[in-house]
Amino acid sequence: MLRSYGKAIVLRFLPTSRVAELSSEEQAIYRQLDPARLPQHVAIIMDGNGRWAGKRSLKRFLGHQQGAESVQFVVETASRINLPWLTLYAFSLENNLRRPKTEVNFLMRLLRSYLVDNVERMNDNNVRIAYIGRTHELPSEVQEKMQWAAEATAHNNGTVLTLALNYGARSELVDAVQALAREAAGKGATLENITEADISRHLYTGHMPDPDLVVRTSGEFRVSNFLLWQMAYSEIYVTERFWPDFRGVHLLEAIADYQRRERRYGGLNKRQESDEAPIPDSFLVPR
Repeated sequence: MLRSYGKAIVLRFLPTSRVAELSSEEQAIYRQLDPARLPQHVAIIMDGNGRWAGKRSLKRFLGHQQGAESVQFVVETASRINLPWLTLYAFSLENNLRRPKTEVNFLMRLLRSYLVDNVERMNDNNVRIAYIGRTHELPSEVQEKMQWAAEATAHNNGTVLTLALNYGARSELVDAVQALAREAAGKGATLENITEADISRHLYTGHMPDPDLVVRTSGEFRVSNFLLWQMAYSEIYVTERFWPDFRGVHLLEAIADYQRRERRYGGLNKRQESDEAPIPDSFLVPR
């Protein structure tokens, strides 16, 4: 299948549908969807691990562990409906700087164990893993496992699971602008000729389509420095559910909500365009 994202043309050979593998609850929602109108890219701000644990009088690390389980449930559902791109906000730059060191160290160990334990399941589900963020600042042993998992799943042509790690959208823009400035200087180009497309291709996500749908768990109405440039026209879906309780069926509910919306990108819908009458000259009163 040939898909166009702006000026970039991406050739994707869609894998065989595995909708039959959805649970009965998931299938009930999937039957309400239009498969031709599925989002190409869903991005999720996974939030609420600590509060999930706190409500159960558990340690925060148990919330993170349960959250890691949710990741694979959601990834498997995404792969079964042939969702091309799924991006998860797993570890922010602010998390790295502001969380207690013991929690950060635990999250790094959890990431390593997640990769080791789930690469086989990713291959079984035809999932390819990738990463965005300042990943070069992560511990070397974590980077090694990340590279290993990426290489082990590189042959898969189904859902691309992108983990945002040590990621911040503002730092991404800084990195993109710096790279663009170096490129312009090398080519002797003037800054006046820089376009939005130039900035987009220097982002960590330059090879990806912008997210059609951004999901936020735990009921918070903020974007938390996530994909600020890319979500300019994304639909946003907020659920009160904490991430450890989020499952594939809830992803499908978010997609169902997405399909009930009309995306206009700053324009009018077809009915509004047909009803629009010319503005009478009498309305144009000189001052």
